Amino acid sequence: MNVLIKSVHLVDSSGKASKDATDILIESGVISKLGASQTASNGVEVFDGNGAWVSIGWVDSKANFRDPGHETKEGIKNGLEAAAAGGFTGVVLMSSTQPAIQSKADIEFLKGKSHAHPVKIYPTGALSVNRDGKDITEMFDMKNAGAVAFTDDRRTVSDSGLFMRALQYAKNIGSPIIHFPDDPTISGKGQVNEGIPSTMAGMKGMPSFAEELMVNRDLKICSYTDGRLHFSTISTAGAVALIRKAKAEGLHVTAEVAAHQLFFDDTTILEFNTNYKVKPPFRSKQDIVALMEGIADGTIDCICSDHSPEDEENKVVEFDFAAFGISGIETAFAVATTACQNKVGIEKIIESFTVNPRKVFGLPVPEIKVGAKAELTVFNPGLKWVFEASSMVSKSKNTPFSGMELIGKPLAIYSNGLFRVCPSPVVQKN
Repeated sequence: MNVLIKSVHLVDSSGKASKDATDILIESGVISKLGASQTASNGVEVFDGNGAWVSIGWVDSKANFRDPGHETKEGIKNGLEAAAAGGFTGVVLMSSTQPAIQSKADIEFLKGKSHAHPVKIYPTGALSVNRDGKDITEMFDMKNAGAVAFTDDRRTVSDSGLFMRALQYAKNIGSPIIHFPDDPTISGKGQVNEGIPSTMAGMKGMPSFAEELMVNRDLKICSYTDGRLHFSTISTAGAVALIRKAKAEGLHVTAEVAAHQLFFDDTTILEFNTNYKVKPPFRSKQDIVALMEGIADGTIDCICSDHSPEDEENKVVEFDFAAFGISGIETAFAVATTACQNKVGIEKIIESFTVNPRKVFGLPVPEIKVGAKAELTVFNPGLKWVFEASSMVSKSKNTPFSGMELIGKPLAIYSNGLFRVCPSPVVQKN
């Protein structure tokens, strides 16, 4: 598809936008011209950016599409459409399907689903067989098939010996291990963050040190093995401090935070709204400050959606019985931008969606230059708009953001030779 994207500001690798607007002509998937005041020939679709920004395509470092096993909640085809609506050109999919993604055939199945779509799938393979923490999977075969990392997703690997061997093996094949840091013997059947709000609500809490204890253990093992470790969706100030220290010591460690963890604190549970039930749980205001500081100083590399679609059967129930998770891939950028307004520079936010996820998972970093293959996201970082759950592309509508004013909106993507315009926002009148 040939497209002329007019009047946009190009964003460089550091997240800074050019002062002057330009036009981008894309022909047969390649950027053929860059420069102002270009005109379109016959057969070229024109998109007026009207002063919007253009970066290399965004990559979501953690999402679930529930396929295979629970396609009624999302499915790959619908998940890819939701990712496109959220401005992403790439999605790192977790292994936690039913059955788990744990073989060469499983990886090839997922990768094949995105060949004719502007959003690429970057699959992860299970770290342990059936994600039960007992035996390591055939990582080498999955790596050769296209797995970008290995993880048991939200199932913590409690067996330290197994975790050590997994890091050693993954190091030998040049892959990172993704780990969700939580000591289940401490967090147990907790529903929310342990604190004053959990006491007021009468709900069992998950103490922050359950995360910090596991981060500390993982870092010790990472240091011993010299492996590559990526922490999934950290949420506590203590975890940020430990990872910051580990990076200063030269450990091969990276980390991500879910966008919604920057937006809400644990007082939301007093509403008993199951759309606020997530794992890790929303923590304290002090934890949020530490997370933002971690993004600003580079301790936290990526901001992810942690997209976890759930149907009404699993959400419209009593709080204790509700599933954890938010359907967040369509709002991740806007939620992060809104939460970090005047606290974290837009350059750092863009970097956490573009360059950093690719560095973590060893993916090629596209360029915006003549002759380069086009992989772009067009967005307006300052647009104020109202998000409505009824307009979601995702099959599941489990979101706490419906009716809220957000700042920052993806407008279109170009990738894999295909152009896609994101759904129009409801613009808030000031």
